[in-house]
Amino acid sequence: MKLDEFYSGNSFDSYQWLGAHTDIGGTMFRVFAPNAEAVAVIGSFNDWQPAEMIHVGDDNFWGLYISGARAGDMYKFRIYSQGSYVDHCDPYAFGAQLRPENASVIRNMNYHFDDFQWMSDRGTWHGDALNIYELHLGSWKSEAASYETLAPAIVSYCREHGYNCIELMPLNEYPCDESWGYQATGFFAPTARYGEASELKKLVDTCHRNGIAVLLDFVPVHFAVDGYGLANFDGTPLYESEYGDISNSEWGSKNFDYSKGHVCSFLKSAANYWLSEYHFDGLRMDAISRIIYWMGNERRGVNTNGLEFLKSMNTGLKWIHPSAILCAEDSTDYACVTKPVDQGGLGFDYKWDMGWMNDTLDYFRKTPEERVPNYHKLTFSMLYYYSERYILALSHDENVHGKATILQKMHGLYEDKFPQARALYMYMYAHPGKKLNFMGSELGQLREWDEKREQDWDVLKYPNHDAFSQFMKKLCRLYLKKPALSRWDDTPDGFAWLDCDSALRRCYSVMRRCEGEKPVVAVMNFSDSTQERYTIHIGKGKMLNCLLDSTADEFGGCAPHYKKTMRADKDGNVKLNVPRYSAAYFELCDNPLKK
Repeated sequence: MKLDEFYSGNSFDSYQWLGAHTDIGGTMFRVFAPNAEAVAVIGSFNDWQPAEMIHVGDDNFWGLYISGARAGDMYKFRIYSQGSYVDHCDPYAFGAQLRPENASVIRNMNYHFDDFQWMSDRGTWHGDALNIYELHLGSWKSEAASYETLAPAIVSYCREHGYNCIELMPLNEYPCDESWGYQATGFFAPTARYGEASELKKLVDTCHRNGIAVLLDFVPVHFAVDGYGLANFDGTPLYESEYGDISNSEWGSKNFDYSKGHVCSFLKSAANYWLSEYHFDGLRMDAISRIIYWMGNERRGVNTNGLEFLKSMNTGLKWIHPSAILCAEDSTDYACVTKPVDQGGLGFDYKWDMGWMNDTLDYFRKTPEERVPNYHKLTFSMLYYYSERYILALSHDENVHGKATILQKMHGLYEDKFPQARALYMYMYAHPGKKLNFMGSELGQLREWDEKREQDWDVLKYPNHDAFSQFMKKLCRLYLKKPALSRWDDTPDGFAWLDCDSALRRCYSVMRRCEGEKPVVAVMNFSDSTQERYTIHIGKGKMLNCLLDSTADEFGGCAPHYKKTMRADKDGNVKLNVPRYSAAYFELCDNPLKK
């Protein structure tokens, strides 16, 4: 670590010097605490008696080598200030105790990865299908909730269900289960809930060796206020602002102050740490609106320090990890979030399309009659879509806090929710953009997510849920198999409305296409009645072969079904009876009878 880079906010490797680093004889401890009167190390290796640290590097850093301190030992920094002291965990610790204990843990970070080919070949999925399964490890399958034991189960499940990527909710150490990891105390410490560093590395390695990418949820906005953490670290607001109106977040946590170089270096180093040390394929960065605007409020203006931090961090991360995915969870319409920094953007690869999510779910909550005047909620997204690169996300946030699960959001009674959810997902997978689904949605789960309970796997014994699960498997596999559904996501040539002017029918039809592949036509009816003689133009001498029918018996559908094959008439049109609450994908082919 270079001190000038650390102070200027441009260090991406400060974790390699700060923290606790072992060698054959002991451990070197270093901490940044510029305003402390004195600092000591206490730990299991010295009976928790203070060992006084000395200045290293310059007067703002403290260090001490302790012989006999080994991997697995616990420790804290005792920070003396204003005549008293507070025992803090190490901001750069590679391990931490399981809650409610809060000491840092010395970790040996050695691990031999066996994913060289994957790391060499991986890309950012521009032009490829990316189907993401969002996971909270502790509540996916709680009886096997450890990094090591979950790895093979996750791989098997994703391969069976058609996901080629997982996104793990935050795995930095955190004190409160209900925060789901979004209020951290250990930005370099994988949570001890599921094991230690080497086991998490093995999880990622296992996924890579089986063709599954792994993204990590990363929180560069705020941190937990627990007294042993970052808050008031050296007796002063070292990581937060000294002004309460901008240091206190809406979540009861503390906001990072991006005007401070050491804060920017801390966060940049943390981001690089997860990508470098654990081989994560990318980071989904939480609550980016709170960095772009003061307190996330556009009316309070742009946070110029925050913007410069994002640009500098993303530029540096892409320099070190060109193929890593950087994704923004951003609810604003701030321009050029996914454009490179040297082209005036913020340097992210993707952002979540929160507008699409809100409009889509609001539409499906409405009665069939209300969908008529709200018809263009489902077409509006394509008016702005090509301004950014998007991920269409139906995430954990849409399955908690009284919002109801995705299936439960569908209008009507139990029996009508399933066909509508099938049609919704077919609309989603026909829409340009990468895809993300939260665990449980593929089961048609009706109970909101609870971090303390595993998913309701037993619902699969009920025919409707089992059929819905089979449908989601077929849909996801088809998405991965058909390049026309993804390869030209980012160009207008890849998508066309065949019909977006049938409000009374509540029908839509689109075409997805790419060079060298047969186009895919999607037809959808979101009304509660069959729409007869619905006409779409596919071109003279063309025909449609059905790839996936949401009304199929195997998915719990009911008659009438879509026709398996339809040929265009002399005007290039096909007329079909579109079943209620349904969707179908067709491959567009030449009609051999017309040759």
